[in-house]
This record gives sequence, structure tokens and C-alpha cells, in this order.
Amino acid sequence: MTKQDLFDDIEADRGWLTDLSTRIWEHPEVALQEHDSAALLQEGLREEGFAVESGVAGIDTAFVARYGDDDPVVGTMGEFDALPGMSQAAKAEREPVEEGAPGHGCGHNLFGVGSLAGAVAVKRAIERGEVDGSVVYFGTPAEEVGAGKVYMIREGVFDEVDAVVSWHPDWLNAPNKGSTLAVDSFDVAFSGESAHAAAAPEAGRSALDGVQLLGTGIEYMREHVPDPVRIHYVVTEGGQAANVVPEAAAMEVMVRAPDRAAVEAVSERVRDAAEGAALMSGTDVDVTQTTGMYGVLPNHTLADSIRENMDAAEFPLTDEQETFAAELKATLDDPSYAAAPPERREEAAESAMFTDPVDAPDEGQTGSYSTDSGDVSWNVPLGRFRIANWPAGTPLHSWQAVAGGKDLGTAGMLFAGKVVAGSLYDLLTDEELLAEATAEFEERKGDREYDSPLPDDADPYELTDR
Repeated sequence: MTKQDLFDDIEADRGWLTDLSTRIWEHPEVALQEHDSAALLQEGLREEGFAVESGVAGIDTAFVARYGDDDPVVGTMGEFDALPGMSQAAKAEREPVEEGAPGHGCGHNLFGVGSLAGAVAVKRAIERGEVDGSVVYFGTPAEEVGAGKVYMIREGVFDEVDAVVSWHPDWLNAPNKGSTLAVDSFDVAFSGESAHAAAAPEAGRSALDGVQLLGTGIEYMREHVPDPVRIHYVVTEGGQAANVVPEAAAMEVMVRAPDRAAVEAVSERVRDAAEGAALMSGTDVDVTQTTGMYGVLPNHTLADSIRENMDAAEFPLTDEQETFAAELKATLDDPSYAAAPPERREEAAESAMFTDPVDAPDEGQTGSYSTDSGDVSWNVPLGRFRIANWPAGTPLHSWQAVAGGKDLGTAGMLFAGKVVAGSLYDLLTDEELLAEATAEFEERKGDREYDSPLPDDADPYELTDR
């Protein structure tokens, strides 16, 4: 058997894989509500002979699909949640399918199916007796609110896998060698006493005062935290009438930093500031941590293997897809090509689809975003890469990304499936590669142990309506 056999399997499945991705794109579901999307993916995996466990880690839409009982055990991950308010038709003009409805602005319909394609191809190789080991597909919901994987890790879902290879839609093909920001998120609720704001203000205790005082405290705190730390907040409840002292008010606060320890230290200061704000305003405060994530622990060994598989696989872009990509790119307002290596940015700017793989442009860098894949990377060697699903320069969470995610993005989806399949195949057949990836993982961790950032009583369904 050669890797080309894996790639050919995925090409032969182009029809049903594309149909599966399209069905998820046409029925976008937001975090923790992805019941139909998760069911479609599970159905496809069951039909291929995977044993599927649904509702893991107390999340209805989280699941694990496994084929094989032998070692080594390799895995991949699939996301499938959409973004609220991102509805968009597959057209090169702004046109929501349904005003205010969700849409796949991050390409998770492609992500979930592309990873499935890779897992199925490897499963067939195991089934035919051409390779030994087991393959696992982790169905990881609610990435957009930073939930699924962290809760799954807390319940030990990733404990028995030796290495994981994962990807994410983007506009270029490259392995990842960089890290991301660790983060904590909090809901802060103040409760006071209502009163008539003019007739008897002395009888009231304003919960909104508590919110404003905490905001002021955070603003003063900014001067006295390390430079990489970022603190964001938004008022989510502030009262309903100006002539009534607000009895209830709330805010959401986020703390980010490249280092998990820095996040935890500043988070503790935010908690103290909330208590101080309550004391000053004469109110009570309840601080609930809703999410917590680690930054990504890179694995260059796996990234290099992924890069080799990008060179080995074909990117199956059709002329029709190339034409639509050019039309869609023309709608971008001042696109940025900074994600590409400096020497390739001019080429990217001149391309509708920038499909020629590049070396990791993020080596040694920390991206200005957070992902629950970071927590996976602290528990098992994780190889990450990005794939060109949209025109060069397209930002994530844009209507152009949604428009490109239905038909155009399936070329990159199939390519991603091939890269996942090839990389997992290498891990199953090359003992030295897996050993090197594991050794790098242990070396980067050092004596730092992973401790779940979630409180014991944290409930993912507190993040959003069920």
C-alpha cells in the first residue's frame, strides 16, 4: 500500500463527503445546539464501521468514534458549530439566507467532514490489514465558545490516544508551529436593591455601580499587568429604566496571555476587584468562571510530517471553483496577506486561491487568539495545520468565508482529509516518528503538569442557551 491509495480513497468518496459538508452548511447550528450536524457525522462514521459513543463529557453533541483495538492509537478532531448572525448565501455578494440566522463563518462544516475523510481512509487501511493500530475521531462541539475539548479532556476522553492530527480552514496551506493565547472567561453578576432613582435613591444599592466600578478597576489594572496580558469586558445587563436603581447588572470578562500562569494570576486579581466593587457599591457579587483554556503546545515533529504530506497530496480545485474564488476575492476590502511568509505575500495577493503549500509562517510566534485545541496539546502530542478553503486574504468570521464554505471550500476540505490521512498513516507505520513526537511533547511540557482550568462544577450549558 502507498499513501496514494489513501488519497485515491478520499477522491473516490468526493461525492458523499461533499454532500455531507453541504448538508451541515445548509443547516448551521450554533455551539451546543449542533444536534443535526453531530448526528450526520456520527451516521457517516457508523456506516464505515466505527464504534461511536455519543454524549460524552456531559455534552449532548460531543462524541468519540473509534475503529480498531490495537496500538498505536492515533486520532483526529472535527468541529461543526456555526456562528450566530453569520447567515450568507453562496454568492459573491452580501445576501443572508435568513437575516440574523447563524452561518459557518469559520468553516466548521468543512473541518468536521475533512477530518472524517482522513479518519475513514486510515480505517480502511487498517481494515484491509495494510497497517496496524487504531484510529479515533473526536467530535468536538462548541469551539466558538471555547467549551467542547476542555470539558472532554476533564473527563479523560483523550487519555488513550498516542497522537492527534488536526486542522482548521483558512486561506493558505501551512503547518502550524506557533502557539496561542491562554484564556479565562467569567460571568460577573452584581445584585443590589432597587429604589426610585429620584424619590428615594438612598434606599437603593445599584448593581450597575458594581459593574462600573469593576470596569474602572480593570482599566487601572491594565497599567500593572505584564505587556502580553489582555483583558476584555462587556456589560451584558445594566438595568431597564433610568429612573429605577438597577437591582441586577452583569458583565462578561476575559483574561488572555501567552502563559497560563499569567492568566491565572490576573484572573485572581479580577476576582478581587469584583469583591472590591461589590464592597464599594454595597452590593453582592457572584463570579462564575465559564471557560478556561491553555495556549497551544507546538509539536514541530508532527508539523514537519504534515508539511511532507501537503507536498505529496493533490489539491483538487476545479475551474468552476477557481472562477468563483476570483469573484469572491474581488469583494474583499483591503485584504491582508500577513499570514503568509513575507516572500510569498505578493504571490498570494495575485492569486484567487493560494494553494501552493508553504512552511509554517507562525514558528516562534503566539497567535492573538485562543482555542480549546490548546488543552488537547497539553495532554497528547498534537499536530496542527491550516488549509486554503477561501480566496487568499479572506478573514475568518466574514460573510465571504460563509459564502466560500459551501462549494468552493470543499476542494480544501478534501485536501485536508488527504493530509490528515497521510499524517496519521505515518504515525501508525513509523515508530520513530511517533517516538520523536512524544519526546518533543514531553520536553516542551517539562515539569509543568496540566491542571484543568475549569472549576469542578463548571457546566458547558452555562455558556449558551441549550
